[in-house]
Amino acid sequence: MKMPGNMGNMQNMMKQAQAMQQKLQEQIAAIRVEASAGGGMITVKMDGQKHVLGVKIDPEVAGDVEMLQDMVLAAFNEAAKKVDDEAQGKMGGMLGGMGLPPGLF
Repeated sequence: MKMPGNMGNMQNMMKQAQAMQQKLQEQIAAIRVEASAGGGMITVKMDGQKHVLGVKIDPEVAGDVEMLQDMVLAAFNEAAKKVDDEAQGKMGGMLGGMGLPPGLF
């Protein structure tokens, strides 16, 4: 039984969307960002799933616990924001290629 032309087109579009989603997930997983706080006294490395890959703390700041906590928090938040920004850029570029209206996803 042959499907009407619109059904075949819909299936092709769904397959393309699934392939693009897979590619997007792979691109997001490959994201690597680095953010610092306190003029570089704290540095955080993070991947696209927001898993922390590394933390570097300058020994000079280790004595002031409150300041250290604030800087670590700031570095983590900045790294998470960078991941979001890069992921959003990748999604925008990919969805733009599909001709979908902005803001749809």
